[in-house]
Amino acid sequence: MTGSPFQVQGWCPGALRPMMSGDGLVVRVRPQAGRLSRQQAAGIAAAARAHGNGLIDLSARGNVQLRGVTEAAHPSLIADLHALGLIDADAGDEARRNILVTPFAEAGTDALAAALGAALARMPPLPGKFGFVVDTGPAPVFGGIAGDIRLERAVGGGLLLRCEGAGLGAPVTDAEAAEAAVELTRWFVAAGGVSEGRGRMAALIGRGAAPAGRLAGRVAPAPAVAPPAPGLVAQGALVGFAFGQMTAETLQALAALGPLRITPWRMVLVEGLSALPDLAGLILTAADPIRRVEACSGAPACLQALAPVRELAARLAAQVPEGRLLHVSGCAKGCAHPGRADLTLVATAGGFDLIRGGSTLDTPDRRALAPDTIDLKGLF
Repeated sequence: MTGSPFQVQGWCPGALRPMMSGDGLVVRVRPQAGRLSRQQAAGIAAAARAHGNGLIDLSARGNVQLRGVTEAAHPSLIADLHALGLIDADAGDEARRNILVTPFAEAGTDALAAALGAALARMPPLPGKFGFVVDTGPAPVFGGIAGDIRLERAVGGGLLLRCEGAGLGAPVTDAEAAEAAVELTRWFVAAGGVSEGRGRMAALIGRGAAPAGRLAGRVAPAPAVAPPAPGLVAQGALVGFAFGQMTAETLQALAALGPLRITPWRMVLVEGLSALPDLAGLILTAADPIRRVEACSGAPACLQALAPVRELAARLAAQVPEGRLLHVSGCAKGCAHPGRADLTLVATAGGFDLIRGGSTLDTPDRRALAPDTIDLKGLF
């Protein structure tokens, strides 16, 4: 393992419960069903300028994060977001509303997500990162996105409720899906899925537990298609951003073009466009080399990071072959990409450790590399 220390928080920031980072508070806004109206998107952009440092991150759960907010500015920011309809009743409601909805949703999907959101109050207390995935659009697209409870389409049609980690799901109707999800959360808690406030469904299923009765898995989900790339889709234009970060000015410009759907691929779907937007700072093609690199905020924006990482990641992107992935992490926590990558660079107190074909937690092949000397030629 690398020698890079890190602390696991066990919870995600929200708007009402922000998290302190190296550049101030990180305030996460969770759009309902991943959607932002033009007014809401423009309002977030204005709030990011007025109360933060003007930088906005896209999270892997389809949320937007305002950075650089001071504690003194936080109440005014919340007031602005509340006026836009983006604030929950309290921090508890906000934390529970961890529902990821396909950006290619149709009318039935939006109704399912709304019913699931209304059912959250009937669920038992769940771990901070416990989440729901609603992947019921024309084709399933969240095959590589983890959750805990999933609503999906079955092979041959119909709706499934499936535990993360289980190969089969339980058939449900649209009308009973939300209540069945409530029952599944109660089973998760009763079966020992929570320990000291933490726990994930996949871990419980991995220990051999399985729900019974109408919640028992017996039908296979439809296979997921590959995640989309930047470009035009039936619903509009998908645009990406280097390392999932944009400026308030970029969000303001996108808001002028149409309603937005925030995706877990750190892209934004601008609805209704028939041509790609001509704006600076956007990733518009699948071939852009920066898409082959994952990097966290790094130092000084992250308190746990041991070095800056994004300048290094951007410099190395051109050396990453198509179809390969480089992960550059400020510490061994690996927030930007918790899984394996073709090459991983992890910041330590003595430089960067290099790992081939593993994650940030694996044993390095090389240690303490100076960032200005790192060259990836011949390593892929």
